[in-house]
Amino acid sequence: MKALSGLYLFLPLTLGLASCGNAASGDKGAPAASVLARDGLAVAEIARFDEPWAIAFLSPGTALVTERRGSLKLVDLAKGGTIAVSGVPAVDYGGQGGLGDVVLSPDHAQNRLVYLSWAEAGPGDTRGAAVGRARLVREGGKARLEGLEVIWRQDKTTGRGHYSHRLAFSPDGNWLYVASGDRQKMSPAQDPKSNLGRILRLSVRAPEHLETVSRGHRNVLGLAFDGNGVLWEVEHGPRGGDELNRVEAGRNYGWPVVSQGRHYDGRLIPPHSGRPDMAAPALSWTPVIGPGGMTIYRGSMFPDWTGQAIIAGLVSQGLVRVAFDEESAREVARIDMGERIRAIAEHPDGSIWVVEDGSDGRLLRLSREPAAAPR
Repeated sequence: MKALSGLYLFLPLTLGLASCGNAASGDKGAPAASVLARDGLAVAEIARFDEPWAIAFLSPGTALVTERRGSLKLVDLAKGGTIAVSGVPAVDYGGQGGLGDVVLSPDHAQNRLVYLSWAEAGPGDTRGAAVGRARLVREGGKARLEGLEVIWRQDKTTGRGHYSHRLAFSPDGNWLYVASGDRQKMSPAQDPKSNLGRILRLSVRAPEHLETVSRGHRNVLGLAFDGNGVLWEVEHGPRGGDELNRVEAGRNYGWPVVSQGRHYDGRLIPPHSGRPDMAAPALSWTPVIGPGGMTIYRGSMFPDWTGQAIIAGLVSQGLVRVAFDEESAREVARIDMGERIRAIAEHPDGSIWVVEDGSDGRLLRLSREPAAAPR
């Protein structure tokens, strides 16, 4: 139930998440106050969206949020109002497809570039992910994308699942990393002629310079670098076996030859232990958590979280905290949010922001204290 507005509550961790009623949506006024605290976390609703998929902060007071049906929204984080950004590419909406990730150029302050991923229609009954970049222009209370350039396309195939299309820039800003899912076709993840089931990288200065980093991936929905410059990804397993992997160049992560889960019809898949030539996950989950996005925390608001991965959980309906031990990882805590969490991002002030999955998905700010939204 999404109710209760106008106050902050600090309740025991065992209680379920309440939320705001009559909350701001679109251009309709200020955000509702928060609803609940869990384990010392104040949870404030800022706005609501139609199937939100990703968040990127433009400044402490503004963010971009993608909606899967094809809208990009500019959000006033203090007031909760939104502006629809024009010039967004046409998307092939359906299944898991639509408008996907949004990230800022490492030089955004100078070039105003934003990078987007989306599902793009192909010939016949085919489609595939695409990645593009454009300049964000804000004038007179309006916003638009100019000069959209497509810089990568996934192989087109039938179906509407497992696009992945998460994006992450390397710490030096020279490379854009792209997750390409197996599109529920499985075998292309091992086919050297396919670009499905891969993590790839494109040169920021020359996107035609494309490299395959790793293969044997299923459906990567979280991609993030840690403080040591190591890339980590989290992906959906089949029936069981969601994986967190330390991404190393040239490695094969096994799908669909090996897995920690089973096929949906119950058939066994050989485990990673039988194929030492294929990289085993640093951590896996059965039952699954159904990962959404992931961030590796660097702030100071939650000092005990610094250096840990915070994973959005769809099936687990909350956040999963993971600590790293060199090349291995271990789950340390879960925060039950009572809703499917699609994406997560760290704000410049160290607070954690998430969006819920679905047609009335809330943008929520998680902080240590019931502070007002940043201005």
